[in-house]
Amino acid sequence: MQRIIIVDSPADWPLNLPEVQVVSGKEYLTSEPFRKQRNIRVFNMCKSYKYQTIGYYVSLLAEARGHKPMPSVSTIQDMKSQAIVKLAADEIDDLIQKSLHDVKPDEFVLSIYFGKNVAKKYDRLSAQIYRMFHAPFVRAHFHREGGKWQLRKVGPIAAKEIPETHHDEVVGFAKEYFEGRRTSQAKRPDIRYSIAILMNKNEVMPPSNEGSIKRFIRAAEKLHMEAEIIDRDDYSRLGEFDALFIRETTAVNHHTFRFARRAAAEGLVVIDDPESILRCGNKVYLNELLEKNQIPAPRTLVVHRDNTDEIIEKVGLPCVLKQPDSSFSQGVSKADDRESLDRELNQLFEKSDLVIAQEFLPTEFDWRVGVFDGKPIYLCKYFMAKKDWKVISKDKQGRTLNGRSETLPVELAPRKLMNLAIKAANLIGNGLYGLDIKQIGNNFCVIEINDNPNIDHGYEDLVLKDDLYLRIMEVFLRRITDAKEGRSNQ
Repeated sequence: MQRIIIVDSPADWPLNLPEVQVVSGKEYLTSEPFRKQRNIRVFNMCKSYKYQTIGYYVSLLAEARGHKPMPSVSTIQDMKSQAIVKLAADEIDDLIQKSLHDVKPDEFVLSIYFGKNVAKKYDRLSAQIYRMFHAPFVRAHFHREGGKWQLRKVGPIAAKEIPETHHDEVVGFAKEYFEGRRTSQAKRPDIRYSIAILMNKNEVMPPSNEGSIKRFIRAAEKLHMEAEIIDRDDYSRLGEFDALFIRETTAVNHHTFRFARRAAAEGLVVIDDPESILRCGNKVYLNELLEKNQIPAPRTLVVHRDNTDEIIEKVGLPCVLKQPDSSFSQGVSKADDRESLDRELNQLFEKSDLVIAQEFLPTEFDWRVGVFDGKPIYLCKYFMAKKDWKVISKDKQGRTLNGRSETLPVELAPRKLMNLAIKAANLIGNGLYGLDIKQIGNNFCVIEINDNPNIDHGYEDLVLKDDLYLRIMEVFLRRITDAKEGRSNQ
């Protein structure tokens, strides 16, 4: 992939970087060859990224041309937003205080070149800020107030603003960066597209186990795509990929949602997309959605502190109580009588102003229908944990207990079940969903719609085996190709 550095004036570029072309912003924006070229990585080093400046338009048109700019327009917007800067600072507050502890003045400016500073003691802080605001040269402004350091502003460093005493080290940082990129790309010259798989290797109950992740990567390779595992520290690298596949438990108040929003803003194909995370992540919303669209579901009541007396009348006892953003059976409890109802409600109200009370429907198992791109891709029976009413439970020692599962061909599923699953999934979107459905006699009702459903090797893939992973990656390939063709035809 060709690399070009965009500056306001090449005459002001002070660094000697072999194999990297230096071009003026005006030439890049107006030259016909740049409009037609593909496989370009643009490093936007203009002095300003303000709206409607040359620097802003370089990143904007680079995205339109599929040139993978650094910084992206979404990064530029993040740098302008005080709310985003504050959010970023809050995430790394401990590191900020520790790194700047010995600084005497109340004002401090940190110059970051490809994630590094000329003083090694600031490398960790520089790397974190670079991951959040992915631009080649960044200047972070700090102010100490009340004995505590605050990140006030983040912005670009123009080429001519680099102190001469920094030149040699900045050249070294840049060479290290470019050589690292060249080495990784040389491994797979046949790659068409790249997919980032976001996961947390320390997650206790991840949506995909190690075996399934390996199979996703192999399936991508069969289609001439490269799938790379990333983690929360790779937020700034999203612009390097064509798609994001989140295989970490999602939540709205979580970095997974921030990744999804950033990836969508940069034009990546995203599973789970931010809308699906929002819609599936809150059971209050799901209850309203299912009720409005007349989807069969257990009797349900949205509970606040002033209507708890309605639970017994409208839902009955025993009933299931759920935290609105609960997942993997956590934040879910059962009340058998008035005493346990009051006790469980008090605990849940400590975390949320609203609670979901749902009719208790005891069954031996729950159906789980996996739906992707509007089509069923797997079918399982999730049996309740031993001597429990939930699929996932904990014993007195806090150990996780899982009920057994049984995987079936989707072709053998009751038609009524599959029609309900597809209809309910389509209300959310065209992403990857897991629908938990209970069967009462010949009738079915939707318990939950989950984004980020389990796809584990040895469980959900027992029927389709490797073909399950290939089908999912084929959808990624089609969507990426459609997005690229749509962009190139504009």
